[in-house]
Amino acid sequence: MSQSLTDLSDLIGSVQEQAVHLEMRDGYGVGNEIDGFAAGKEGHRLDPDDRASWWRPWLDLAHEVTAKGVVIRKARIVSEPVSDYIAFEHSFTFANVAGGEQVRWFPRRNASDLALPGNDFWLSAGRLGQFNIIDGVGRWVYTDQTEEPAVAAHCAAAFEAVWERGIPHEKYAV
Repeated sequence: MSQSLTDLSDLIGSVQEQAVHLEMRDGYGVGNEIDGFAAGKEGHRLDPDDRASWWRPWLDLAHEVTAKGVVIRKARIVSEPVSDYIAFEHSFTFANVAGGEQVRWFPRRNASDLALPGNDFWLSAGRLGQFNIIDGVGRWVYTDQTEEPAVAAHCAAAFEAVWERGIPHEKYAV
């Protein structure tokens, strides 16, 4: 997803213990991924041995933060069979894991009993929620932040429910 990396860098860079990220869409219309997505649909994959070709600057930031002992957990709720975009995203998630993120996948069919927020979010220190507001074709529109305790508690509970039942990246096949 594309958003102001400065804002996200500030948020993630300020985390002392843990940040969690929940993604719930089957596709994103991210401008800086258009060429890579098209190449991915044609079968191109990132080379695990060529770290210089991996997504920057996010992976540098994730590595820097996790090297300080901060935990970054990401959960992705996906429809199955997965969309072309999710297959593309899955194909390079090994780089996120190598950058220090923990990633789990959760089939949407198993989410019917969960109360989930309406937007993807980041939650830092169990208090600051950053919602990524996405339009109908998957483009990032703006970021909405809140420190409202009830909203943060709802997001934390939703994330933990998905995380508990999610499938670790290395065990999830598309």
